[in-house]
Amino acid sequence: MGIPRRQFIKLSSLAAVSAPFLVQDCTMDESRETSAYLSSDDLFNLFKDPPNTARVFVRWWWNGDMLTEKEIIRELDIMKDAGIGGVEINPIRFPDGADPVGYTSLEWLSDEWIHMLDITLQAARERDMICDIIVGSGWPFGGEFLEKEEQTQLMTFETINLEGPGSFEYSNQLLLDKVDPGIHSKYEKVYKEITELRLVPATLNEFEPGTNLDAQLLNDEILINVQEGKFILYYLVKLTGFQAVINGAPGAAGPVLNHYSKEAVKKYLERMSVKLTNSIGVLGNSFRGMFCDSLEMEGANWVDDLPEEFLKRRGYDLKPYLPFVLFKIGHMGNPIEEPYGSFLSPEVEKIIQRVRYDFYITRLELFKERFIDTFNDWCHNNQVKSRIQAYGRGYHPLEASLYIDIPECETWLRETVGTEFDNTGWRGRAYSVINKFVSSGARLASKKLVSCEEITNTSMVFNASLERIKVTGDQSNLSGVTHSILHGFNYSPPEAPFPGWVQYGTFYNERNPWWAYFRLWADYKARLSAVFQQSDPYADIAILHPLTDLWMKFGPQRDPFPVVNYPEYQHNVWEAMQQNGFGCDYVSEQILIDATFHKDRMVYGPRSYTTLILLEVETILPETAEVIAKWAGGGGKIIFIEKIPQYSPGYLNHRKNDGKVASVFQKIMDSNTKNAGLYSAPGDNLITWFQDIAKKFNLKPYMKITNPDKFIQQSYYRSGDLDIFFISNSHIRKSFRLEVSFDIYDKLPWHWDPETGERSLYPFETSPNELSLFFEPAETKLIVFDREKDGEILKITEKSDESFKSIEGPWEIILEHVNGERIEKTIEKLFDFNTNEELRSFAGVITYKTNLNINNSQKFTYLDLGRVEGISEVSMNGNILGVKWYGSHRFPLKNSLIKDINVTEIKVTTVLGNYMKSLEDNKVAQRWTARQEYQSLGLIGPVRLL
Repeated sequence: MGIPRRQFIKLSSLAAVSAPFLVQDCTMDESRETSAYLSSDDLFNLFKDPPNTARVFVRWWWNGDMLTEKEIIRELDIMKDAGIGGVEINPIRFPDGADPVGYTSLEWLSDEWIHMLDITLQAARERDMICDIIVGSGWPFGGEFLEKEEQTQLMTFETINLEGPGSFEYSNQLLLDKVDPGIHSKYEKVYKEITELRLVPATLNEFEPGTNLDAQLLNDEILINVQEGKFILYYLVKLTGFQAVINGAPGAAGPVLNHYSKEAVKKYLERMSVKLTNSIGVLGNSFRGMFCDSLEMEGANWVDDLPEEFLKRRGYDLKPYLPFVLFKIGHMGNPIEEPYGSFLSPEVEKIIQRVRYDFYITRLELFKERFIDTFNDWCHNNQVKSRIQAYGRGYHPLEASLYIDIPECETWLRETVGTEFDNTGWRGRAYSVINKFVSSGARLASKKLVSCEEITNTSMVFNASLERIKVTGDQSNLSGVTHSILHGFNYSPPEAPFPGWVQYGTFYNERNPWWAYFRLWADYKARLSAVFQQSDPYADIAILHPLTDLWMKFGPQRDPFPVVNYPEYQHNVWEAMQQNGFGCDYVSEQILIDATFHKDRMVYGPRSYTTLILLEVETILPETAEVIAKWAGGGGKIIFIEKIPQYSPGYLNHRKNDGKVASVFQKIMDSNTKNAGLYSAPGDNLITWFQDIAKKFNLKPYMKITNPDKFIQQSYYRSGDLDIFFISNSHIRKSFRLEVSFDIYDKLPWHWDPETGERSLYPFETSPNELSLFFEPAETKLIVFDREKDGEILKITEKSDESFKSIEGPWEIILEHVNGERIEKTIEKLFDFNTNEELRSFAGVITYKTNLNINNSQKFTYLDLGRVEGISEVSMNGNILGVKWYGSHRFPLKNSLIKDINVTEIKVTTVLGNYMKSLEDNKVAQRWTARQEYQSLGLIGPVRLL
């Protein structure tokens, strides 16, 4: 393989006559001003030496706010040396089981606390590190200082089955005691108030609100007279201050704020900013942004003027329908599934679903106006950016990210990442369901900074390897993320008993054996972010989710952990597109309504699409139907999956609006047979399913992959004149070869290596846009098509296993345990430490030594370690062969192999998990590992010369 000089000449002449890549109409081209982008060399220089804005930040948990100047500075130095570019200051409750070793907590916003914050900001400036800070402490934010009217509210209900004739008597207090939602984070001082009593027939074949019994609310004892038949007593209860801040630190624990109250939100935020500005001055001089964590509000759904706002916005009274539109809730505000209340006929259930949609839309509007807008205004008045994880039941999953300066999503490290990838669902996925919503919303609003709480980890805290971290982070980038904020760095002084103060997350800590290698990944990640933050992801397919149908049937979900995926495959379609060489964005009905149309294209801001895919959408606004018809009439491709919309949402005028929707879509199907059609839902294989869709509707990939696989995904970016392809293998054991044809004809492929910061021409056989790409386990490639023609050619040597020499042993091993022990011993052959009772709980560095007697040193070019559970570093005859922290542990010998005796040392650095599990009396260790299995460990082999 190679690029002869004559090909350079041929390509040079070709560039002058070939068509531009992915020819688009002038509207799209005019929205991309090349002058706004860096030159190829400038972008590469940024890639080679990333700025701190591209480097990973960390969520810096200030555990219990037990702060000292000395420790703050020590930890900033550790992070700086590890390649970390910034911190999110995050006060949080002191972790369970940890030893405070004599330190005491400072109260949030106290003079002492603000003094420590000032020290932190000054030290960060001296180290050129960037600071964000969370609002309040824990999540959702609140505090002991909130007045009752400022605390979060939940309107819920309870039911009692009654059969008459007869009279039934209940005390007011008994009814209140019966209402106790099984939420996760209860506040002990909850205010309960019965707001309505209603007797309803046990079966409703036609809607009726029931008999109002509110006059009984004035009595301590409630008497209910029931006529013959079966009835349900519904009673509404408003809970105020029902939820406690999750993990709130002193001074910011207590009840959660009511985010539906503009006055309460504004008062809370100004209390924080006034305290800070009085001491440290303008916030924008010290902070990049103010951060709001995910609002896990456990079902909070109320503010006192909501009924009035509902009437004003929706045009009818909510009260008759209120008990029926609500769900009983349990853990984290999720609906309780067991049957309760009256049986509703299908006709009545459809009415309730329509009112439920109106109820939720009203809450979305109030939340946006009273929290998001207030938060944004407050941030901008203080000259900082707003950074919000804008998901959960209060936010629109897509549109909320349009309004936030730095929208943020979340990526998790799980046991299955790197080895499994189910057809649908989340096994094997690191990105959460919200990532594609957030990244799409950001790009629709012209934002290049897509933030992510990354490597969130509650199941592998001490078992997370750099390899798993890499695969998790790569998947995050594939979902559209351009900046990572790690979960998280624990504030923990060195005198705290091992392992220190651990609140959550991967054990990013100098006490972790692999911490010395952390910067390898940090630099890799920063180089990718530096490119992505200066580029635009390409997509010409828009996906419309059936959010309205989901909300009407099942209620809003607790993203990013929905109880219901509707349809089951809804969050996996974008993967199939990227696995097949396409790109897509999610859109909403409002995006479609606000878009403009140019022939076959829909344009919104900087984004332009030729195709719309509707995922089992049954219910849609008449206005949305009209704009889809307009798009189809101009030649846009409209693909309906499984269902064609027939209904409108909302209650008022629904019969008339249903007719409009059904009529419009029937006309679309009748009049646009060449570019609109219905296709069935996917079966077991989404990759082939989308291949069939692309073939039927003549969708052209920008990257044709002849042998796609579910573990191989890509994303395509454009920056100025550069075409940038990020391609990733998510499997930590398997290798793949892809035969790829790029729809680019006037540029050469370059390989930008995010590990080394170097670039070189990628070799090809016949055409520069047709490449054979081999991926080692967990490997990624950044392929950049550029008009630049001169440069070194990447040397790719095919590694053959046909001729090899096995290295059997014996092996001298040196065990340097994190507990300070050092053991030397000899083993006859390699084995998994997990199979050995004496060694399975080891953590630290294992050095394997052996002498290789070689007759023909020229015969071999690689040393292959086989299976390694840890990070490997190899030297031979005193020459360092390299470090492998993920994927294949195969090392080029670099002429280090000599005839006769070769002194070989293999150093393997492990994770802490097995050791932590063995510490049965260590509360911190057992908190995180008690339910985990022991893991494989060490150099397992076989070790071979190739």
